[in-house]
Amino acid sequence: MGKREDSRSIDEAASDWTARLDRGPLTPEEDASFQHWLSLDPRNKGAMLRAQALSLMSESAQALGPSFDPTPFEAPRRRAAILSRRQALGWGGGAIAAVAGMAAISVGMPAAGAIIRTGRGEMRLVPLEDGSTALLNTDTSIRVRYDDAERRISLLRGEVYFSVTRDDRRPFVVEAGTCRLRTAQAGFRVRKLDRDPIDILVHQGQIEVPDTTPFSKRSALVLSANMHMVMADMATGLAAERPEPIAPDRIARDLAWREGKLAFEGETLQQAAAAFARYSDMRIIIKDPALAQEPVAGLFTANDPVGFSRAVSRIFDARVEQHGGELLLTRAVSPAKNFQGR
Repeated sequence: MGKREDSRSIDEAASDWTARLDRGPLTPEEDASFQHWLSLDPRNKGAMLRAQALSLMSESAQALGPSFDPTPFEAPRRRAAILSRRQALGWGGGAIAAVAGMAAISVGMPAAGAIIRTGRGEMRLVPLEDGSTALLNTDTSIRVRYDDAERRISLLRGEVYFSVTRDDRRPFVVEAGTCRLRTAQAGFRVRKLDRDPIDILVHQGQIEVPDTTPFSKRSALVLSANMHMVMADMATGLAAERPEPIAPDRIARDLAWREGKLAFEGETLQQAAAAFARYSDMRIIIKDPALAQEPVAGLFTANDPVGFSRAVSRIFDARVEQHGGELLLTRAVSPAKNFQGR
C-alpha cells in the first residue's frame, strides 16, 4: 500500500488539476488520470471543490485592483477551517463590501412604520436613524418602528444582520413571530425562513430573549458573543435548544452571505442546492439519491448556481444540463450498469 498523502500535498495536487482544467478540456488520457486521482483518497474531491472555488474567487479579485489582498482566500490548512482566521476577523467589522453580481444597495433612512424589502438575490444595507444598520439578505422583509420608548424592528421574513449602536434610553428590539429579542448594543443575525424555526446567532455583544409564553416563570435567556440558538416553535417561542457556544470558523461560514458567498463544510449536495435556491430562480435538481448525499466543501458565489453545478459535475463525475430554469445534475451510467438494470 502506498504512503498516504498529507493534506498539503493533496491541496497542491488539486491546485495543479484546477489549473489544467482551466486551460481547456482534458485528453482521454488526462481525464483517466484525473478520475484515478480522485478515487485514490476521499479527501481529494473536497480539495478539488475548494481549489475550484478559490480559482473562481481569484478571477473575480482581478477586477478589484492591485490593492486587493488575497491572503483571506488562501487554501485552508485544517479541514474545519474553510475561511482563514484573518478573514473571520475581517468580517467582524461593520464594513460590508459590494460583491459583483449581488445588489448591495444603501437606502435613505426609513420612515416610521416603513417596510423594507429585498428581492431574490439582492442584499440591502439599511441605515437607521440612531446610527445602527440592518443588512438584509436575499428575499427579506422588515418593518421599522422607532419611538421615544424603543427602537423596534419586525422581521417579517428572511434573514438580517443587525449592527446596533448603544442608546441607553431606548432598547433595540427585534420581533420575529412571537420571538422578541432585546439588546443595548450588539452585532447579531436573525433568520426566519418559511416554516423553519427562528435561528439566532450573536456575533458581538449580548442580547436577551425574554420568555413570551403565557404563565411561564422562565427568566430571559442571555446570548453573548459567539453563541447560537434555535427557537423550536414560532407559535410558542420555546427554545429548541439552550444557547450554545460556537467556533469563530462556523460563524464566518454562517455569515459568508454578507460577502455574497455561500460556505459549505460537509453539507450534502442536496442541502447546497437548497441554499442556492434562496438566491436565484435557477433551480438545481439532483435525481440520483447517492449524488444528492455527496458532501460539499468550499466557498461559492451565492447567485451563481451554474458555476457551482459545473464545479460539482467535474468532481463527482456527473453531468449538468440546463433546461429553462432548471439545472439537472445526473451521474453517467456505464453500459454494464444499464445492462444489469434491464
